[in-house]
Amino acid sequence: MQARGILLNYEGTIDTNGQHWGAILWHKFRKHHIALDKSAFNKAYAHAEAALATGNIIRSDDTFLDVLVHQITQQFDFLTKAGHQLDYTLIGKIAEECDQLAQRTLRKAKTILESLSNAFPIVLVSNFYSNLNAMLTEFGIRNYFADVVEPTYETSLSDTAIYELGVQRLGYAAEECVAVGDSYNRDILPSKEIGCQTVWLNVESWEEWGIDELGITDAEIGDFNQLPRLLEKWDPAFLPATR
Repeated sequence: MQARGILLNYEGTIDTNGQHWGAILWHKFRKHHIALDKSAFNKAYAHAEAALATGNIIRSDDTFLDVLVHQITQQFDFLTKAGHQLDYTLIGKIAEECDQLAQRTLRKAKTILESLSNAFPIVLVSNFYSNLNAMLTEFGIRNYFADVVEPTYETSLSDTAIYELGVQRLGYAAEECVAVGDSYNRDILPSKEIGCQTVWLNVESWEEWGIDELGITDAEIGDFNQLPRLLEKWDPAFLPATR
């Protein structure tokens, strides 16, 4: 296959190397002995996601640590209203641990991003909270992306619309673009629908609906580090090998 540009998902792809943030936070809740079953956690996580996406909570200059504190606070407030007894001093501890995890992962991803961005343009696509540019600058990786596509509080975008806009920003036909993401439902399906080539970073999903049987993606990897070699295999003249 041949490609001219990449649409790269942010959250869960390059900041956690394929681990969904819901799974990471669930592990952290268990580590800190928060007495909670997964069903209750899932409801709290979904509530927090919706609150941050639709409420005037996240500011455009918020750091990732700020986002984590807001997210976990929303979860704790939801669970407290549901009758759970929680230690609010754990919010800062869990947020710090998650922030450090993201920083470690992004440090490892920098070499890959540099190699990819030297070979062809990358547009970052995200369903984040309108502060992605600030976070990319904070982590020192904004310069690797030709553009960033994310919804705003004023303008919501469907998953398909985000990838359509990403293709427009690259300026190529959809079939000339490779979409890379960790979510089969929110990254692979919508990007494939509009005609992109797709690479699924399949590590620890938050989706449980028989996705392994769909077989829609063009390629599957288990580590972000595998992406340059995969693209080189598709088109040896396109990307120099990352040693």
